[in-house]
Amino acid sequence: MSNTVIKVENLSKRYRLGLKEKQAETLTGQIGNLIKSPWENLKRLRDMNRFGREDESVFWALKDVNFEVKEGEVLGIIGKNGAGKSTLLKILSQITDPTSGKIEIKGRVASLLEVGTGFHPELSGRENIYMNGTILGMTRREIDSKLDEIIYFSGVEKFIDTPVKFYSSGMKVRLGFSVAAHLEPEILIIDEVLAVGDYEFQRKCLGKMEDVAGNGRTVLFVSHNMTAVQQLCPTTLLLEDGLKANMGGTSEILLTYFSTAKTSNYLNVFESKIIGAGNQSIRLESISIYGENGKNSSVITGNEFFIELTFIDSLKTRSQLPRIDLRIDNQLSKRLIWLSTSLNQNLDFSKQKVIFRIPKCPLVSNEYLLTVHISDGVEVADWHPHVMNFRVEQGNFYENGLIVPRGQTDVNYPFEVLT
Repeated sequence: MSNTVIKVENLSKRYRLGLKEKQAETLTGQIGNLIKSPWENLKRLRDMNRFGREDESVFWALKDVNFEVKEGEVLGIIGKNGAGKSTLLKILSQITDPTSGKIEIKGRVASLLEVGTGFHPELSGRENIYMNGTILGMTRREIDSKLDEIIYFSGVEKFIDTPVKFYSSGMKVRLGFSVAAHLEPEILIIDEVLAVGDYEFQRKCLGKMEDVAGNGRTVLFVSHNMTAVQQLCPTTLLLEDGLKANMGGTSEILLTYFSTAKTSNYLNVFESKIIGAGNQSIRLESISIYGENGKNSSVITGNEFFIELTFIDSLKTRSQLPRIDLRIDNQLSKRLIWLSTSLNQNLDFSKQKVIFRIPKCPLVSNEYLLTVHISDGVEVADWHPHVMNFRVEQGNFYENGLIVPRGQTDVNYPFEVLT
C-alpha cells in the first residue's frame, strides 16, 4: 500500500486566449477589415503557437504542480472555479498534453469526467452500454458479465431497449455513471459526478465510490460538495489559480480553504447583478440579513433575525401565487434550514418585498451560505445557489450562559432533561 502510483513533477499547462477584435463601425472600416482578414488570421494562428513571449493573452491553467498519490489512497481535489482541477484531471487522463512537467502513472486508469459523453442517440441503452464500456476500456466479456448489474444500478430497466434520444438528461447521466462505475481499474479519476442527478442518484453514486475506495483502488475525486469530499477522502489537495496551495488531511485542508474564501459581510446588502437560472419573470434585486436591532446589527445565536429580499416582478397577472424558498447551508454545503413562502399563503407580493423573520436563531457561531429560489407559480423564475455568505455571532440560546462546544453541531435545539 506504500507504493506510489501517481507522481506529478513540475506540471504546467498554459493556453493562449483569443483576443477580441474591435468591430468596425463604418462601411469603409468593414471593407478594410475584410481585405486584412487573411493576414490577420495568419498572424493569429502564429501567435497561438508562440509561447516564448508572455503577454496578457497567455493563461496558465496549472503552474509547477507537484504531488504524489500512493496505492489505495483516495485523494480529494478542491479549489474555486478556474483553479485548474479539471485541467489536472484531463492531463492525468491523457485527454490533453501538459506544456511542461513529468507524470508517472502505474496501473490501468479509468476516467469519469463527463458522465454519458459519447452516447449515440439512435442506439438503445443496452447498445450504448456496450459501446460506452468499450470506449472506457472494458472487454465484451467484462460487459457481458456485468450487464445485469449495470442495468439494475442505473434504474432504467424499463427503457433499456429504447433509443437514448428518448431518455431524459437524468436517465442518461444515471446510465453513464453506472457503466463507468462498474469498471475495475487500478486508478479511478472522477470529476464532479455528484453535481448532477437527483438526491437518490447522488446517494447511490457516493455509496458506489465508497465501495471502490474500500476495495483498495486508488481514487482521485474532484467535487465542490465538501461533505462528499470529507466523507470519501482522508487526504485532499487544494489548488489556487493553477498552483498547489496545500495538501494534507482533509479536515485541515477544508479549514484552510474556508478561511481563505472571500466572505461577504452580513451587514452588507447583496445587489443582484448576476442573472440567475430561470425565466426572469421575477428577478431577485437585493438581499439584506440583519439582527433584531436593525439593519446595522449582527445575527446572534438565540436572538431573532431577518432575511429581507426585494425583487422585480414583470408579470402583472398570474393564475398562481409566486413562491420564494430560502436554504441555509453550512460551509460543507449541508442543508440546515429551509424557509418557504409556500407555508404562508397570506402574503402581498405586490410590494415586491418579502421579509423572513426567524424568532430565535438556532445556528451556532459560524459562517453560512444562503440560496434563493424564486418560482412564478408555474416554473423557476430566478435561482441563485449560495448567493451570499453571512456570519452568526455566539449568543445565549439556552438562556443560562452555556454554549455548545465548537464542532459538535451547527444547530441548537431546545430540550429539557427530566429526572
